[in-house]
Amino acid sequence: MCGITGFWNINARPTDLEAIEAMADALTHRGPDARGVFTDAEAGLAMGHRRLSIIDLSEHGAQPMKSACGRFVVVYNGEIYNFRQLRRQLRSRRPDLTFRGDSDTEVLLEAIATFGVDDAVEKTNGMFAFALWDRRRRQLTLGRDRLGIKPLYYGRVGSALMFGSELKSLRAHPRFDADVDRQALADLLRLNSIPAPRSIYRGISKLEPGMLVSFDAPDRRGRLRDYWSARAAAEQGISTRFRGTPAEAVDALEQRLVEAVEARMISDVPLGAFLSGGVDSSTVVALMQQISARPVKTFSIGFHNDDYNEATHAAAVAAHLGTDHTEQYVTPDDAMEVIPELPRLYDEPFADSSQIPTHLVSQIARRDVTVALSGDGGDELFAGYNRHLWAPRIWRMVSPVPAMVRLAVANLLTRPDPAQVNAMYHRVEAALPRPLRVRVPAEKLQKLAGMLAVSGIDDIYARLRAHWPDPTAVIQRLPRYRPTVHRVPQRAGFAERMMFRDLVGYLPDDILTKVDRASMGVSLEARVPLLDHRVVEFAWRLPMEFKIRDGQSKWVLRQLLYRRVPRQLIERPKMGFGIPLGDWFRTSLRDWVEALLDPHRLRREGFFRVQPIRRMWNEHLEGQANHQHELWNVLAFQAWWQQHK
Repeated sequence: MCGITGFWNINARPTDLEAIEAMADALTHRGPDARGVFTDAEAGLAMGHRRLSIIDLSEHGAQPMKSACGRFVVVYNGEIYNFRQLRRQLRSRRPDLTFRGDSDTEVLLEAIATFGVDDAVEKTNGMFAFALWDRRRRQLTLGRDRLGIKPLYYGRVGSALMFGSELKSLRAHPRFDADVDRQALADLLRLNSIPAPRSIYRGISKLEPGMLVSFDAPDRRGRLRDYWSARAAAEQGISTRFRGTPAEAVDALEQRLVEAVEARMISDVPLGAFLSGGVDSSTVVALMQQISARPVKTFSIGFHNDDYNEATHAAAVAAHLGTDHTEQYVTPDDAMEVIPELPRLYDEPFADSSQIPTHLVSQIARRDVTVALSGDGGDELFAGYNRHLWAPRIWRMVSPVPAMVRLAVANLLTRPDPAQVNAMYHRVEAALPRPLRVRVPAEKLQKLAGMLAVSGIDDIYARLRAHWPDPTAVIQRLPRYRPTVHRVPQRAGFAERMMFRDLVGYLPDDILTKVDRASMGVSLEARVPLLDHRVVEFAWRLPMEFKIRDGQSKWVLRQLLYRRVPRQLIERPKMGFGIPLGDWFRTSLRDWVEALLDPHRLRREGFFRVQPIRRMWNEHLEGQANHQHELWNVLAFQAWWQQHK
């Protein structure tokens, strides 16, 4: 895994090209093993690379890398898991081709030289972001993997076209200058993260998953096109449903997942896995252990707070599978030490608070391994979020009720004090059926109230995802807000509409961003076998009754897991990967929050309206409500702005 960056400026002076070294070094955490640069002084182009050596540790894997014909130069971040099959295909096509090393980078480069960039990328199975310079045509092409596992930013600053794995590489250019995009700030408040194609800076974009963009000149509009479409994959799957029995569906999924996991276990450096003890990570680890000839190294963290602790479940699964398990309990002080580092790690405002435990478990894993597999993607593909299970049911119940009545009931549900709701719930929790048990009942009640006030099924998803439903009420000088909207597949059912939006929005913009920055911040490569595009395409073929069955989510994935792990080790309410931020805001983090939300500071900086922010903070301090999520979104920006203004 690596970091890539560069710029193209036809007005660049020879001394300007020296900036590429600083831009590359800004990404040292993504690639601590080596640095490489390439410049085309005549064209005014420079490309930089930081290397984390995973495959072919020799100099033959160094970048930037030139094709054998000398026409193409690439800087590349990622792993192509079928590179050996592509290598054999290339040798069959070009018998005279001699490979200098054994890296997937060289295979990608020669595939581009042989088939052209579009066809070559279509043949890959992997995660990547790359920049390709065609020296003959003087054309720069940027590309990103199908699901958005690896990041890539690009945009114009003055007369220069810049790109990089992270914004910090662009900021390292001496002429970088960009303003905050308040539309992106509104996205952050609503969604925890800033969805592609926006970034926090005006004029700087994220390349969207499955896309290529080519530039014939730095001052011309790029030619955007997709080589893979999640929407097309979903529509194809819905129109060609799997017709087999439930057992046959489990067999077919198992075959694809075994292949996906095995491909992601190829490494020339130590490899392990994150293990939470949930369905997704346990499935990945169970398949890894089945494939491996030795105990797989697994890693988990625990908290001394039962509401957030999954370590005991992970340890039980690890013991059953016989993995080499490392478990570490972290204290609030451990977690809070990470908070000042978040603006540097995430590089643009990011407000999913599970970023903290994700970074901590990455730190622990990095002591023993350089590559770790994770279970991300299972919820989006197999209906694992509570909203997939409950929202359709609730809408069927409430939609016949007149809107005025629903609004009145919603108002009643929001009146009780959250602390009293939680206390009352915990007194009767043991008597409730397992599917009705939840971790934070007051928050669920608030969400239910929001669902009663909705206007339709798509509005339900928007409300469930939004922390600040109306950012215009709190952001100053915000032009007419235009949220990012994804077109859903035709013929998709209610739950499938939500799952699709999670797959193309929540997954790349939040979950995968979180994992990438948390892991790469400690020079650890994270691989996600559930997001092999063949698994994704097959998952869309499965009817919903194979995903939600007998009131249980992820049914088909669970059946696969239960072939290897007893269900009693897995069956429990979904917990998530969180921390007790709300409590910390009132105690150990109070001074930090007060400093960032100081009224004078808010007025001086001019991004937020003071009154609604302070009112929410006071309500949280006094225990009138738990506003930890809304406040964290604001604090994420404030901390980032303090460091990057």
